[in-house]
Amino acid sequence: MTSSPKIKVLVVDDHPMVRSGLITMLDSEPGLEPIGEAKTGVEAIAQFNTLHPDVTLMDLSLPELTGVEATAAILQDFPNAHIIILTSYDGDENIYRGLQAGAKGYLLKTAERAELLKAIRTVFAGQNYVSTSVGAKLASRMNSPQLSEREIEVLKLLAKGNNTKSISAALYVSEGTVKFHITNILHKLDVSDRTQAVVAAYQRGIVNPQS
Repeated sequence: MTSSPKIKVLVVDDHPMVRSGLITMLDSEPGLEPIGEAKTGVEAIAQFNTLHPDVTLMDLSLPELTGVEATAAILQDFPNAHIIILTSYDGDENIYRGLQAGAKGYLLKTAERAELLKAIRTVFAGQNYVSTSVGAKLASRMNSPQLSEREIEVLKLLAKGNNTKSISAALYVSEGTVKFHITNILHKLDVSDRTQAVVAAYQRGIVNPQS
């Protein structure tokens, strides 16, 4: 009786110790086989093209290209790719963008080993996997007023310490237009001032430290 083929897994993370730990864990698990690793978004795409893994574990915070960008690029050429976002970011915007890019699963690095293994096998079988806590945040995000792309641009500039005048110059719009966008941002995030808006943006993952 022949055994079933092993699930081939590509590990993408910019931290060597994280990659090493995941590879060691996968290598010790019956039915799974780590076949490659990548430390940047560009490497992830190249490794996927070369190795054609069954499942890819993709971090969000990567050099060169983010995990979301790498996921979208891979799925453009391989629409049936099984990608699981495995990250420390749990903001509802991060979750939304990761899944919107086409990832089949979203898991936090704090997840237990058993849950990660379950996610890999579930996604490999053609189903989506989102943990309960992640699902709750995603639902919250979907039910909240959505920021426009321009409002997100304004919010990112606010997070970098820009005032109305400098945002106006950076985006080539009037200061009145900037103030209009900021008013909308405060309303949609349900906060009362710019500082609270920036804090909420970091908490939700609308703005990340690397942005």
